[in-house]
Amino acid sequence: MLEVKDLQVSYGAIKALHGVSLTVQQGEIVTLIGANGAGKSTTLRAISGLVRAGGGSVTYDGQPITNLPAHEIVKRGLSHVPEGRMVFANLTVLENLKMGAYLRGDHAGIRTTMDYVFGVFPRLKERTKQVAGTLSGGEQQMLAIGRALMSQPKFLMLDEPSLGIAPLLVKTIFEKIVEINRQQGITILLVEQNANRALEISARGYVLETGRILLEDSSAKLRANPQVKSAYLGG
Repeated sequence: MLEVKDLQVSYGAIKALHGVSLTVQQGEIVTLIGANGAGKSTTLRAISGLVRAGGGSVTYDGQPITNLPAHEIVKRGLSHVPEGRMVFANLTVLENLKMGAYLRGDHAGIRTTMDYVFGVFPRLKERTKQVAGTLSGGEQQMLAIGRALMSQPKFLMLDEPSLGIAPLLVKTIFEKIVEINRQQGITILLVEQNANRALEISARGYVLETGRILLEDSSAKLRANPQVKSAYLGG
């Protein structure tokens, strides 16, 4: 469903990605792990059109999407939940969710999707009139994922969903990611510092180091790999 080939990105004179290649099959959860500054967020941002690729290609659902405008990529069914959540702090929960559906004109369908989002994250339903900036970190993460779901994606990219969230809510967020994948058949590419948790819920994983793919394997094999254990799994 997604094929990234030899992706290269530079920020001025600094090369962030040195030819990243990865694939994600339809229905999979694939995780991308690596240290801070390895290029994980840059990879997602280049796929979703937020930063310009200086070389290589991105193919989504059989179509080339390299360097398409971000809204065109969303229109094709690929949504990105950015690191740091990036909710509209001055808008209410309901207004944030409606923003996620800005490309849609099917009002009945939008209501159905919103009901689904409230089913996945009941806490958001309790807080529809609350201003997003006053939510807890975990609630803002639920809202960021809910907002992405409002665009009816076939493919969801999640950047650090557990960052800055209370441990109890981290468990909930990961359970919901699996639920969204299984119930809706949404394919997921997950970037996550909590490598152990990410590899628990994914089928396959890639290890990114200084802008290059260092390892690629099934999640089970990566979790058992001594190199991965010592570097990323605290063991």
